[in-house]
Amino acid sequence: MAGNSSVVLTSGSMRIREATDEDWPAIWPFLREIVRAGETFPYDRDMDEPTARALWMVDRTVVAVDDDGRVVGTANMYANRGGPGAHVASGSFMVDPARQDRGTGRTLGEHMIAWATQAGFRAIVFNAVAASNERAVGLYRSLGFEVVGTVPEGFDHPALGSVGLHVMHRPLP
Repeated sequence: MAGNSSVVLTSGSMRIREATDEDWPAIWPFLREIVRAGETFPYDRDMDEPTARALWMVDRTVVAVDDDGRVVGTANMYANRGGPGAHVASGSFMVDPARQDRGTGRTLGEHMIAWATQAGFRAIVFNAVAASNERAVGLYRSLGFEVVGTVPEGFDHPALGSVGLHVMHRPLP
């Protein structure tokens, strides 16, 4: 599978482009806020910046930028596994909480589907979607993903306690 692809998506006043090292200072503040909240990602809530950067800036990382060039969201995408599992893509999305409800998550999702299709992947899987993250679950369902399994009490939500952790899958053409 191709790791880097030239897919660039423009949607309304938003543009998705490859992330650069210079984008990290714009990504880190909202990534840190989302991770520390502990409500959506199964990451260590006390993760430091070098660890977060190494975790996020992988194979292919993109940013969503608005008309003013501000980074309003980001996604990373990669082969879910190597070897016999390398035909299935995976990834993660984060949208700056101050910039939600503007279609950024949908645009990042559409971009990932286009990238994975162009790169020759046969499916996309999200391995760990908190069942309580209704916005993400609804978005992913609207993009053609299905819950194919749930790990009971697989996610410790700071307010809700133990909730399910979904595995979501979408075949590609």
